[in-house]
Amino acid sequence: MTLIPTLIPESAPFNEEQRAWLNGFLAGWIGLQEGASASWTGPAQGTSEITLSAPSPAAAEPEEFPWHDPALPLEERLKLSADKPLPRRLMAAMAQLNCGSCGYDCQRYAEAISSGAEKCLTLCSPGGKPTSKVLKDLVRLELGSPSAPLTATPAPATPGQSPWSRSHPFPARIHSIRNLNQAGSSKQTSHVEIDLSGSELTYEVGDALGVYPTNCPELVEQVLAAIDTSTDSTFELDGKAVPVAEAIRHHFCLREISDELITTLADRCPDAEQSEAVRRLLDDAEAIDGHDVLDLLQQFPSIRLTSDELLGALPRMKPRLYSISSSQKAHPGQVHLTVGRVAWNFRDRQRKGVASTMFSDRLGNADPVRVFVHQAHGFSVPKNPESPMIMIGPGTGIAPFRAFLQERQVTGANGRNWLFFGDQQAATDFLYEDELQTLLEQRVLTRLDVAFSRDQENKIYVQDRMLEQGAEFWSWLQQGAHVYVCGDARRMAVDVDKALRKVIAQFGRLSEQQADVFVAEMIKQKRYCRDVY
Repeated sequence: MTLIPTLIPESAPFNEEQRAWLNGFLAGWIGLQEGASASWTGPAQGTSEITLSAPSPAAAEPEEFPWHDPALPLEERLKLSADKPLPRRLMAAMAQLNCGSCGYDCQRYAEAISSGAEKCLTLCSPGGKPTSKVLKDLVRLELGSPSAPLTATPAPATPGQSPWSRSHPFPARIHSIRNLNQAGSSKQTSHVEIDLSGSELTYEVGDALGVYPTNCPELVEQVLAAIDTSTDSTFELDGKAVPVAEAIRHHFCLREISDELITTLADRCPDAEQSEAVRRLLDDAEAIDGHDVLDLLQQFPSIRLTSDELLGALPRMKPRLYSISSSQKAHPGQVHLTVGRVAWNFRDRQRKGVASTMFSDRLGNADPVRVFVHQAHGFSVPKNPESPMIMIGPGTGIAPFRAFLQERQVTGANGRNWLFFGDQQAATDFLYEDELQTLLEQRVLTRLDVAFSRDQENKIYVQDRMLEQGAEFWSWLQQGAHVYVCGDARRMAVDVDKALRKVIAQFGRLSEQQADVFVAEMIKQKRYCRDVY
């Protein structure tokens, strides 16, 4: 299979991310036109004109993606796309969340890989290793070799555009961090306030903030102890000599075991039998499932990589996307996040969520953090300020709805607002309780239904509260209410969707099929929006 040439010239007025997106879209679209005659005419001097000769997309039937459902298992999604062109098979391997953590949506990321515009195959964080393995297998089969890790130097911003982006994050400062959970809770949820002064960054409610995390210093020290390097060693990073410890902490991912790292270890192994044992890990995802870079280095202590060999085989640090939990109209010059701490034990060693523990354990007031804004494209408050709004967000899923309520309050929107919130225990895990009670008193928040799963013998969740209030819920829908869901895609969002359809069928006196049509129409009207991960 021949790679499609780059379609967007360097002189075009786009930044690096926009150029990659457009390249992937155009190349994927051209490749999918049956019997199309497509050609690219280079730009005339001083212009960025693109000429395509292909059937008009308006004349084609709308394409369906039956695999584009996060609830479907990976194997089923791959079966549904088995007879499709490469871009669609790549798309089916992804998590189907359109979460934007890769810098695209699922379709555009797949098209960018297929066209050659995107070289990194591990950007789908929700899909994790199963997704990246399938992507690598498909690329090997179709293109003959796996794509290289992403190491390109960020392109400068185009004049007139914000200089801050995924490839060029803003060096912000922490304003404050506090724990929202009370003493005795099994959780730790950080309310993070970040100072954006001097950035001119703007965001809308519903947008996400991209955050580049840093690795835990103790983990970095352990990795350095497992390789052959000195304390004053440097590594050339994007044309600059950077101390190795600093490079690892700020710029490289220690969670993922890349094929390049396995191959490098195998090549450096002096024993042929052990080298082959290392190389077999390339095709044995289960053997390294849950392991990180330190695990692999410690598993083969006789193989001492140099710092150049190690860093040359590590993927670059990827940003994490967090739903913004503030309205910029209410908090000018700041952006707020609601971040749950993630930590677990595996193989007798505590593992830490890189970004979540950075906020909870390592950052303090005035500390730096690299950020950019990721637009939500549709997940926002209703355009009509009088439209009712129902928000369903347990745990940290409350984040965008805190922003929504602030936005409705500061803009004077008089539409009714109903929030369903849930967590483990009311005494310790009622996030933003005081704020919500104040909003109730001010009548900004019309209704608040809570579900604390461990406060009684039988666990109760937000979907149970929806069903309990089914008649009122249906009444709000009949009055044009918009429904928003934020949280876990594979469990909570699925259960909430089932409850929504059940409420519509039962209280609207509709069949299951008619309820499905009702929901489909809500989605079409953008009255049912989900921010799930």
